[in-house]
Amino acid sequence: MMISRPRTYLSIAGISALSLFGVIALLRCVSVVPAGHVGVVDTFGQVSPKVLQPGLHLKNPLSRVVHLSVQTQEIKETTQAPSKEGLMLEMDVSILYRLDPNQASQVYQTIGTNYQEVVVLPQARSLIRNATARYNAQELYTTQRQALTSQLRTDLNTVLVSRGIVIEDTPLRNVALPENLRQSVEAKLQADQENQRMQFILAKEKQEAERKRIEAQGQADAQKILSQGLSEPVLKFRQIEAMQRLADSKNSKVIVLGGDGKNILLQP
Repeated sequence: MMISRPRTYLSIAGISALSLFGVIALLRCVSVVPAGHVGVVDTFGQVSPKVLQPGLHLKNPLSRVVHLSVQTQEIKETTQAPSKEGLMLEMDVSILYRLDPNQASQVYQTIGTNYQEVVVLPQARSLIRNATARYNAQELYTTQRQALTSQLRTDLNTVLVSRGIVIEDTPLRNVALPENLRQSVEAKLQADQENQRMQFILAKEKQEAERKRIEAQGQADAQKILSQGLSEPVLKFRQIEAMQRLADSKNSKVIVLGGDGKNILLQP
């Protein structure tokens, strides 16, 4: 019995080692791709064209699964860019981009996992300068900011979509002009706003004057029509009728109406 104990311990150790190896091998055969990512299978440099979607997957234990995010990511870039007239502007731009999951294997093979620094940033810096050079400094500071944003997004997608990267938006956070130009532009904007305000006031005054003119004309026309219809005989007749109605009243006693030097006596 004493001789068999070491063999028993050896057998238990062997079984434990095999079990541990089996568990490790099983874990090597399983890969979990987290939400918002895809998995690229790399087997000793051979990259599978099939991309693993989020979830649990079985794989070759000798393969490595590289997780690439397909969520929207942001680059905040501050750069110097020229305007159409050659002035240097300081631009604050955000680049919202994501990886195309269908091209994840291509991106991994041709660019690598640091595609932001290798492709997105250099192209963004270059195309920002190209885009701003199409506009005057005042336009970029005032009316053409949205146009620049759209142009930059289009230009970046033209270059990067074929590389597996989609640009969702390129909002322009800020445009800083040289101080003297900024003051000049703001003064002009203020003057334009004051001019528009005065034009509005003048238009309103003209409308009010037109309303009063029409009202006065209406009153004049009414007076003219009334004066034409009320001749002297008609006025006398209306006066007699009114007095007759007063005479018919219970409270009326004697009413004397004078006209043309003659007196008319009306009694109830």
